[in-house]
Amino acid sequence: MSNQNIFKVGLVQMTSGTDVAENIAAAEKRVREAADAGADFVLTPEMTTLLELDSKKEKGKIKSEDEDTSWRHFASLAAELKIWLMIGSVPIKVGEKSANRCYLFAPTDEKVVSYDKIHMFDVDIPGDKSYRESNAYQAGEQAVLADLPWGKVGLSICYDVRFPYLYRMLAQAGAEILTVPAAFTYITGKAHWHTLLRARAIENGCFVFAPAQVGDHQDGRKTFGHSLVIDPWGNILADAGDTPGVVLADIDMSLVGQARNQIASLTHDKNIAIQTLT
Repeated sequence: MSNQNIFKVGLVQMTSGTDVAENIAAAEKRVREAADAGADFVLTPEMTTLLELDSKKEKGKIKSEDEDTSWRHFASLAAELKIWLMIGSVPIKVGEKSANRCYLFAPTDEKVVSYDKIHMFDVDIPGDKSYRESNAYQAGEQAVLADLPWGKVGLSICYDVRFPYLYRMLAQAGAEILTVPAAFTYITGKAHWHTLLRARAIENGCFVFAPAQVGDHQDGRKTFGHSLVIDPWGNILADAGDTPGVVLADIDMSLVGQARNQIASLTHDKNIAIQTLT
């Protein structure tokens, strides 16, 4: 159904575990399901290929980009299915640490861009666990914007969503779609997921595509799910709920221009000095 302005997006919602091969097979099954349903652009969640809280076990399963075969597998899958495919993230070894790396593949099997998660999830959640992503992962240093046939997409991953300036920069650089693959914890997701994603859509006049991990994982964590497609006015077009699967939505890119014409806030930013009273 795709043309210059209209296409179908498919979000894959997964419960990734500690076995890389099993996760790749599960992701491929869902990607094929989305493509069979007519999706032109399919996205999977953060840590599609591995969710492992035990850092020692995790380290033994992570390979360098040259050695890792999963991203090449997904590149070939994109070409076979003739879709644009975003793998929300794959852990990739970089020196002594790893990168939480997102990949975008074209229908030609080309790796268009990759993006390393910038903001590390170092938090203590009451009633849950302590997370120290920076112990094992190296933060990315560069925002990434890529061209799709229907417009420009700005990439991000999970915890990035709490830093509005990243999305503002991407939108002002031309992004019309913002992608937020995630593995949000159940507690923080229940409290903030919908609100944060709707805010990023509204304040930037962008579509937001946010594929998510869901449920009880082998490593003991619990994720929130509710993969979302949100339009530039903040309307939720699709919500995958709390089970693994695929959710689809028809996207009309003309809505970006409509939202930005109604509220042109992207052109109204000001540099404001802060007065400190002592």
